[in-house]
Amino acid sequence: MAKSEALEKILAAKRADTYTPEKTLEELRAQRGGSNAPPLPDGAVYAAVDANGVPGEWIEGQGAAQDKVFLFFHGGGYYRGTVVDTRATAARISAASGMRCLSIDYRLAPEHPFPAAVDDAYAAYRFILEQGVAPARIAVGGISAGGGLTLALLLKLKETGDPLPGAAVPMSAWTDLAQTGESLQSKADVDPIISKLYLDRMAGYYLNGADAETPLASPLYGDLSGLPPLLIQIGDAETLLDDSSRLAERARAAGVDVTYEPWEDMFHGWHSSAHILPEAQQAIDSIGKFCRSVVGP
Repeated sequence: MAKSEALEKILAAKRADTYTPEKTLEELRAQRGGSNAPPLPDGAVYAAVDANGVPGEWIEGQGAAQDKVFLFFHGGGYYRGTVVDTRATAARISAASGMRCLSIDYRLAPEHPFPAAVDDAYAAYRFILEQGVAPARIAVGGISAGGGLTLALLLKLKETGDPLPGAAVPMSAWTDLAQTGESLQSKADVDPIISKLYLDRMAGYYLNGADAETPLASPLYGDLSGLPPLLIQIGDAETLLDDSSRLAERARAAGVDVTYEPWEDMFHGWHSSAHILPEAQQAIDSIGKFCRSVVGP
């Protein structure tokens, strides 16, 4: 199937902004966010919140219920990204799922390496429970590093004995910081965004000497048994394809209810382009349908 004009324009822009190791951390951080953030969809509202010491926002799309929460984690390789950057995406997920979103600014590496992000995710989840929201009426999800953080939180909750949420939605998830997926090579020529060279650098910032196969950093290596239903979305043009395909295989083998969606021709984190790319909104609509059927129906 031929790529749409909208998709070709997005891919061309991303190819023009390819990662090179000469770029400093500050330059890489400055490339994203701020005035480049997608526009907020009509009817969406947001408000700042302190979630057990973690700054964040309540973000609500039209028709969102107050007693169901989607805990959302932005991407950015654990070293960049903000609530503001992904506010529009969270608002669209809220509208599609009928759940209000809590999106957080977890601490970033290298200033705050692993496990700071996991600790912040856990604090925010506990905050939702303390608001009286039933675990079965909570979904957790995120894009890229946020997808990995989604799964790390689930493993953390198993460790602590806290109740698990009703569902989880890892999108374009980075689940293996050891970078062992075969697709890192096989998709290298078609993925305009993510390379092994880039991931190795960012993993170094985040891990700060920790074992790359530590489950709370690389959930692919964790005990996945007992996890809630998963909707795993990944673009089939992503170098991180194997991070999701292997996750789906291992989760199913562990008895988890898995819905695996590889999206044709889609690039890393395409959900954030829903204002201009139909396939992005379609993926978000699929998330909404999944959440409505699984999370406290």
